[in-house]
Amino acid sequence: MARLIALIRGINVGSTRKLPMAELRAACAEEGLGEVKTYIQSGNVVLDHGSAKDVEAALAKLIHARFELDVPVVVRTAAQWDRLIETCPFPDEAREAPKALHLLACKEPPQADAIEALRERAKHGEKIAAWGTRDIALHFTNGVADSKLAPTLIDRLVGAPATGRNWNTLLKLQEMATGG
Repeated sequence: MARLIALIRGINVGSTRKLPMAELRAACAEEGLGEVKTYIQSGNVVLDHGSAKDVEAALAKLIHARFELDVPVVVRTAAQWDRLIETCPFPDEAREAPKALHLLACKEPPQADAIEALRERAKHGEKIAAWGTRDIALHFTNGVADSKLAPTLIDRLVGAPATGRNWNTLLKLQEMATGG
């Protein structure tokens, strides 16, 4: 069975959309989703059950049924995750400012003009590039809080929900997926 990395978008931000990770792990175990690990409270799950598409649907359904939340879930295999790490379009930024470099994991491949449309709306020198065929790299030069690239704008320009994780989180999830 392939190890999978699931990213749940928009939970545990502020005082709304609470999804306790311990409760999610227990619910996943009850549903037979294999060995389940979570990382921090922002919706990072490593598990070893089924295909990426099946787990995306199963987790979204489980979260809706048990926690009454409708949230996008994006899943990648550990092998896909390794390729993302290996092909980072901004390796210097990953090394020098890992919290400012984000993977935008897209639920569906971005629209053909998504990168250019995001670049046109970047106001603070953000660097944006395709990351493989399905994801986007975004380096927040002045930090995330300073950016005008809000999640709803990103989703509209990409054409599908996307969820961001910084370089440090990418590395930690890779470590967890390989047994670390």
